[in-house]
Amino acid sequence: MNEPGAQAGGTFTENILHFARTLRRAGLPVGPGRVIEAIRAVEVAGIRRRDDFYWTLHSVFVNRRDQWDIFDQAFHVFWRNPEILKKMMDMMLPTTFLDSTKRDDQAELNRRLSDALAPSPAPDPEKESESEEIEINATLTASDNELLQNKDFESMTAEEMELAKKAMATMQLPILSVKTRRHRADFHGGAIDMRRTLRASLRSGGASIPLRFKSRVTRHPPLVILCDISGSMTQYSRMLLHFMHALTNDRDRVHTFVFGTRLTNITRYMKYRDVDAALDAVSEKVKDWSGGTRIGATIREFNKFWSRRVLGQGAVVLLISDGLDRDAGEGLGVEMERLHKSCRQLIWLNPLLRYQGFEPRSKGVKAILPHVDQFRTIHNLNSLKDLADILSEPMGAQIERRSFAA
Repeated sequence: MNEPGAQAGGTFTENILHFARTLRRAGLPVGPGRVIEAIRAVEVAGIRRRDDFYWTLHSVFVNRRDQWDIFDQAFHVFWRNPEILKKMMDMMLPTTFLDSTKRDDQAELNRRLSDALAPSPAPDPEKESESEEIEINATLTASDNELLQNKDFESMTAEEMELAKKAMATMQLPILSVKTRRHRADFHGGAIDMRRTLRASLRSGGASIPLRFKSRVTRHPPLVILCDISGSMTQYSRMLLHFMHALTNDRDRVHTFVFGTRLTNITRYMKYRDVDAALDAVSEKVKDWSGGTRIGATIREFNKFWSRRVLGQGAVVLLISDGLDRDAGEGLGVEMERLHKSCRQLIWLNPLLRYQGFEPRSKGVKAILPHVDQFRTIHNLNSLKDLADILSEPMGAQIERRSFAA
């Protein structure tokens, strides 16, 4: 790639086409129009420098922040960057000094890309008939749907992520209705409506007093979502945005905020009917994707500017975060206490809780934990269903809390 490329044709054009197919298999929305635009862009920009070629293709194929990592890995592997290949080979070599959790995370990082780059085998009629016969007779095996329900979002392939997003789009999250201070006329109500009773007695001249009854109006409380989009939560927040979109379009009074180093209100964009249009708008609005985390500062901003607007009428708050705070929990305990006192129920959803050996060692986790009503994991579809069960139960029935040794 050291020679200028005024015309990108021949084999080089075919390579761009194959690269686009790799991105599409990895989950990026790359169609024929994008491929033509990429070829034309390369013709204009040339291929004198590798960085220019990288950013030329990047400007065409990437339109959302969550697509950067996949494109970056695919580009360096497909166009043969020796250092990237060396790092990938190092991941495959046995090492004894690395933490096992870190090795698993590195292996899962390139899972989608490995599936995209792997050549699809040619169909074999004999194997297809054999697989069909096995599928019919395998009555005691787990179904694909059951496996998908238990699959961690971080370890899903591109195809599994698409199936999970479709499942989220149809998922409903029931919220228990609560009684308000308002009343309505009800023939079978348990309380006498004195005002309506006196009016009815005036119609008969006071000769009879027909009783009128009333009952309290019930309505589900507002739902407020605070989602962490820092680097350690990238894969989960990317999937959970689809879940938030489904919630916002399924009911009223849902307020959604994301935070990393700053707080951003994305409620208006989550109300778009098209999920792709909603995520595109969120990507343009949010400027701190995959960065650091300042939980204490962002919760303080929420309490100062937004709590009185969205926490009225006994709101339920979902805090989605791993609790890893760049400021080491400074001022976080005070702000979490204020948030807890301002809402009906505070539920903390932490993907790190999926590990059996999880312990609240970080200062951020220790500061948040005493001020939450529920502490649950959120790492797969089943955990989202468990969340629905929690929110549909009466407050008195939600007594389960996970305790940790000091």
